[in-house]
Amino acid sequence: MEDFMKGYFVSFEGPDGAGKSTVLKKVLAEIEPLLKTQYLVTREPGGSKIAESIRQIILDPKNVKMDDRTEALLYAAARSQHMAEIINPALKEGKLVISDRFIDSSLAYQGVGRNLGIDEVKEINDFATGGIMPDLTIFLDVKPEIGLARIEKLRAGQEDRLEQEKLAFHKKVYAGYQEVNKRYADRIAVVDASQSLDDVVTSCVAIIKKRLPDIF
Repeated sequence: MEDFMKGYFVSFEGPDGAGKSTVLKKVLAEIEPLLKTQYLVTREPGGSKIAESIRQIILDPKNVKMDDRTEALLYAAARSQHMAEIINPALKEGKLVISDRFIDSSLAYQGVGRNLGIDEVKEINDFATGGIMPDLTIFLDVKPEIGLARIEKLRAGQEDRLEQEKLAFHKKVYAGYQEVNKRYADRIAVVDASQSLDDVVTSCVAIIKKRLPDIF
């Protein structure tokens, strides 16, 4: 595994509506001029052609009959291809890889939200990734009610299959993230995402500078 980890791997996590994509872009704008290494920004599910095709299946609101285990396995399959085609090669080259979501999403959404079990979902994802985990994960912490209200305002009528789930599901996912954050407290840094966008970005940049000083 060490052969893969010549670079650094950072993931951004959070419940739906936490603002991950927006925060990630603004954080990158702040740190890019300071970086000593090349970087790659990607996302999950997706990141490669095959994985993006799987993403369409997972998130399509029409796929209402999707079994919970099927959902978990599709995420793991997309992640496996993403690792093989995008993340591992970049890490081998010594690049900084920044991903919008990674394995913690599966642990929270499928492990707890779908009642499949964190350990069980972790096992299939360890198989998919070869056991590689991020060096640092930034969790954008926002209550489900706030996150869903943001989504409704931004994408009313265009929510994906998981975003359309009821509040009770999103509350379970949020509880799942809290458990994941405890399990991997050494890797995961929690940022209050109910703050102003500027404050969230400032906090994230400070964490990256402190935890990964070698990239600057």
